[in-house]
Amino acid sequence: MVSKLRRKFVITAMSALLVILLVLISVINVANFVEFTKSADDILKILADNDGTFPEMGPGQAMNEMKVAGIEASIMESDPSNGSSQTMNSAQESSTPPAPKSEERGRDIFSYNKNVEAPFSTRYFWVKIDDSGKVKEIDTGHIASILEETAGEMAESIYASSKTKGYESTYRYYVRSLDNGDTLLLFKDCSSDMYNAIKLLRNTFLLMLACLLAMFILVWIMSGHAVSPVVESLEKQKRFITDAGHELKTPLAVISASVDVIELDNGKSEWTISIKNQIKRMTDLIQKMLTLSRMEEENVRLVFTDIDLSSICLETAGSFEAVAESAGKKYTTDIEDGIHIKGDKNSMTQLLSLLIDNAMKYSSEKGSIEVRLQRGKHIELEVRNTCDNIPEGDLDKLFDRFYRADTSRNRKSGGYGIGLSVARAIVTSHGGSIEALRDGDNIIRFVARFSK
Repeated sequence: MVSKLRRKFVITAMSALLVILLVLISVINVANFVEFTKSADDILKILADNDGTFPEMGPGQAMNEMKVAGIEASIMESDPSNGSSQTMNSAQESSTPPAPKSEERGRDIFSYNKNVEAPFSTRYFWVKIDDSGKVKEIDTGHIASILEETAGEMAESIYASSKTKGYESTYRYYVRSLDNGDTLLLFKDCSSDMYNAIKLLRNTFLLMLACLLAMFILVWIMSGHAVSPVVESLEKQKRFITDAGHELKTPLAVISASVDVIELDNGKSEWTISIKNQIKRMTDLIQKMLTLSRMEEENVRLVFTDIDLSSICLETAGSFEAVAESAGKKYTTDIEDGIHIKGDKNSMTQLLSLLIDNAMKYSSEKGSIEVRLQRGKHIELEVRNTCDNIPEGDLDKLFDRFYRADTSRNRKSGGYGIGLSVARAIVTSHGGSIEALRDGDNIIRFVARFSK
């Protein structure tokens, strides 16, 4: 039980951490992709605004300032109205931007380097296509990794798709319609950015694995302290159930013996019969509680042998035929012959008895019950019955200890809500699984699956 709780704690904590790290890594890598894509789009738009070339730039100037500054300088240099060297010096001074202040230099260092070096570091080409869809002009002078023929084919393909921007292999492209009816398609090589993005993805993934490993070790060490209060509470609960069960057996035995003496002296009566029925119910409840407690503690000694499950089902199911007939219920079986499993015979008999007994108690009046055993991908033992009040939502809660769908807790059905808990414990001890399924509006199925 302690190891199970620790595993659940570790799995829950690590799952939460994994989700957080995956979200964080996704945000980082997506933001990186969006950033270099935006940067590529900005450069392509500048190229489109300047007919496929970069504007003239000087140190300290941004791209949107270079062209204007260059024009102003040339005008002042060619002005004949003042021939003095002072005018020329003034023009040169005006064409040279002031050095940025130290705080501005620190603030703009990244954009400065990016803008100034862009014409020298950007690998790009462009293609012009006329209004008839034919390649008119190609410029691959700023890139060495592509031929003009390939560039033309790439441009024609994008032109035919009517897209204005996107990725073609490792190239980011941008399409601009010109005033003369031509179409300018510009391509920027983003292979370096993509390579860096892949490296970032790999490094963040490796970092995530390292974090998960470190956290797993830490969480596993702390899990013992984290679950200790729960373990202590469960141990006290189990100890109470075991002690109470043994203590109750003695007074029940005394009451039963006293009733027998009364019946010897005065004969049977409705009162003595009622007392015996209640003693039987109480004894059955105590036995189930003790069985469930021992199974959860894994203290039950099960003898696993090769057993004929088909024979067990036929024998056990057959013992309920008279009960079903007296209750006016339709009772059928569909049991495949020759099915064997490795398990404990007494436990499997108890499992089937619990499932059929549950169906008898909670099936609708004049309803139907069916017991099936078949071999497929797994060995499936199924008990289905009609039911008027199938609980809404997750039916797994039916296997919780003392759960009853009847919230009024009346004893019309004669159940205590512990039989299915014992059934699940038996199936689990045999390495199988059991689930409750809703089939339509008024049929419930309990299916136990075992490995072949």
